[in-house]
Amino acid sequence: MSEDERLRRWRLVLGGGAADGTGHALTGNDAAMDGTLAALYGERSGRGRGGRDRSAGLGASAPSVARWLGDIRTYFPSPIVQVMQRDAIDRLGLSALLLEPEMLEAVEADVHLVGTLLSLNKAMPETTKETARAVVRKVVEDLEKRLATRTRATLNGALDRSARVARPRHRDIDWDRTIRANLKNYLPEHRTVVPERLIGYGRAAQSVKKDVVLCIDQSGSMAASVVYASVFGAVLASMRSLATRLVVFDTAVVDLTDQLDDPVDVLFGTQLGGGTDINRALAYCQSRITRPADTVVVLISDLYEGGIRDEMLKRVAAMKASGVQFVALLALSDEGAPSYDREHAAALAALGAPAFACTPDLFPEVMAAAIEKRPLPLPDAATA
Repeated sequence: MSEDERLRRWRLVLGGGAADGTGHALTGNDAAMDGTLAALYGERSGRGRGGRDRSAGLGASAPSVARWLGDIRTYFPSPIVQVMQRDAIDRLGLSALLLEPEMLEAVEADVHLVGTLLSLNKAMPETTKETARAVVRKVVEDLEKRLATRTRATLNGALDRSARVARPRHRDIDWDRTIRANLKNYLPEHRTVVPERLIGYGRAAQSVKKDVVLCIDQSGSMAASVVYASVFGAVLASMRSLATRLVVFDTAVVDLTDQLDDPVDVLFGTQLGGGTDINRALAYCQSRITRPADTVVVLISDLYEGGIRDEMLKRVAAMKASGVQFVALLALSDEGAPSYDREHAAALAALGAPAFACTPDLFPEVMAAAIEKRPLPLPDAATA
């Protein structure tokens, strides 16, 4: 690497100004790239990254922000663009500017942006809502493409296995699995297998095999989980073998099951923020359970309970005692475990319901295990 190239790279890293020390001047695309970084990460006043007297920042107008968003997409790959957008929202207080249509049209849409839009939903003017829905729909459709096929395949397999019977009638025998299970009984002289154990399927007429209840904490810290859970809810609702209910809660409880055919409607039916009453939410879910032995309840929450803690734990214990498969997820996202109530997580684990963060890619396996009533595939760094 040449000395000039080494100085160029150090100059981009250090950002100019008094901390620079390279004496290297940037030109062309390098100067433009440095300017986009200075607008976000530079000093708020005085001498900025380029050594000029200026005030860093994006200004207070949507057009300047939209231009900046276009610039960062020019100079940086999509994952970096998304990080910079989130930093801009947090560092520079740009949430209000997301209410402007021209701003929304310029952003690189991702799960975190959707969460921000949902938190601003009630304050959003009518002129912006159509654009916001388009942004949300794009993210949701991308997630469905990524997650739907594997989810359906995994859960259909689990449903088939859970429906097998020990003494199937002849027409219900799964011959492939029966032969594999009895290969040890192969008789070479007769060139046949003696089926000591028959494996069969449940009757196809049983259209709904399992009930699933997704109970989602919609407090502000759970934004990404709400987005993913809504997408999964729509995927599960599309499977005829599952009867899926989706419930969101803060201090109130809202049943959004009727909107599951469109996860965008589900998302705009949520209201991120507010307090948390897990006990009230579980009480509602418990009241809707009619087939406990065939029901999976998935609570997605950081477990900061604003309601009655002991009652919450009693409800979980009662549901499990009745045969319900209860799953507690601290988060459903790619970001790992959030801040959560460790005491409540430990109490749930003591009831046989370990609480852990779950990535979207792991979620189908978790659901499959719950449907088949086998141990959950806990992550290596399971929380409780």
